[in-house]
This record gives sequence, structure tokens and C-alpha cells, in this order.
Amino acid sequence: MTRLFLLAAASVLPFAAHAFTADELIAKNIAARGGAAKLAALKSIHASGTFKPGGGLEFGFSQTIKRGGMVRNEFVVQGLTIINAYDGKDGWRINPLQGRKDPERLSADDVKNLIDQADLDGPLVDYKAKGNKVEYLGTEDVDGSEAHKLRVTKANGDKKIVFLDPDYFLTIREIDQQMIHGHQVEQESDFGDYEKVDGVFMPFEIGVGGKGDTEKAQIVIDKADANVAADDSLFHFPAAK
Repeated sequence: MTRLFLLAAASVLPFAAHAFTADELIAKNIAARGGAAKLAALKSIHASGTFKPGGGLEFGFSQTIKRGGMVRNEFVVQGLTIINAYDGKDGWRINPLQGRKDPERLSADDVKNLIDQADLDGPLVDYKAKGNKVEYLGTEDVDGSEAHKLRVTKANGDKKIVFLDPDYFLTIREIDQQMIHGHQVEQESDFGDYEKVDGVFMPFEIGVGGKGDTEKAQIVIDKADANVAADDSLFHFPAAK
């Protein structure tokens, strides 16, 4: 009787659930975003919208990403423009709110988030070529959905947990676990309102905060354009005047 039960269970289980591998989920994520060819065709992205840090405040926001690991973020606050940029090698910022009008270089720790943002393809595409490792950790509840959970271990030892929607396989949450100035820091980002830009689905709403925070700073994208002209000088440390 036990043998018959086990045989019956074996015949039913494959149809009830599928044990994905990390590479299978990555393939589904790439397909959901628009496919490998569409992703590879992206050379740059320029997005603009609003940054809402909380407390009813709203600031202008724009981001330009260029293939080759370059990114430039701008925030307009009280008529002043804060710039954070990375050119594939060096990171820098200008923050006039701190009374500094001249650019200053960022440390290797301070530039980590910019390096992530500068990756047009995201952490899962060509992860082996980037020197990373990806493991499938099963599913976990994310706001009522049993999301697929992938752990990306980077070459520098930092980790990123990526949660994929179980129906559409798009990223709905990431948790970054980084060593910043000798301390373990966790940052949680939620992604939603996906829209297609030149054949590639991108999140137009991003919430950023500490892990488990009920209220996060919000970035709301109003417009995004693909393959815009962006000279490399936009991302380089400004030359002395």
C-alpha cells in the first residue's frame, strides 16, 4: 500500500510543482524583460521623474546610464543640483547642499550602489562573466506573492537577494547586503509599474529604504528614452576650471 501511494505521489508531484534552477529562472527573467537581443541593443537610457524622500517632499530627478558601466544621477533640490556619477572606473559627486560646489571623489565603498545602477543589463545577465555566483533559494512571501528568491554573490563578497514575481518573472524586490566602511549594511528596493522602453520592460516606480522599512523613499519615472546620445564626459570627473 505504501509503495502504491509513493508511486501515485511521484506521478502527481511533477505537475503540481516545478523545482527551478537558477539558470532557468534567469532565462525566464531575461525573456520577460524583452529578450536577450533587445537588452543587448540598449546602449543608453535616460530617465526623468520625481524623487520623494518622505515627509511630503518632492525633488526633480534624472538618471543617465550608458553601456560600459557609466551612470549619472541628478537631484534638483531648492534650485540646487546634486550630482552623483560613475564613469566605469571612478565615482564622484557634487553636493551644494553641503556647501560644496566643487566635485569630490567617492571612496570604493561609497560608489558600490552607483556601480550596480550602471549595469544596464542588471545583476542576473551574464553573471558568470562578471565573476558572480547565483543560487536559487526557493520562494519567499513578498507582499502576498510567493516570489522566487535568488542570491547573487559578487566577486567582492557582497550579496544581492533578487525576488522574481512568480507569474511574470520580473524583479519585484532586491536586498543588497554590502560591507560599507567596515559595517554590514542592508538596503531594500521594491520595483513596480513596469513599462516597455524600446522593447525592454523597465520599472517606473522604485522604493528604496532599509530592510523591512514600511515607508521607503520613492523614485517615480515620468519619461524614459533608450539609446540617447550621452558623451563620456558626462560621467567623467569634471576637469579643473
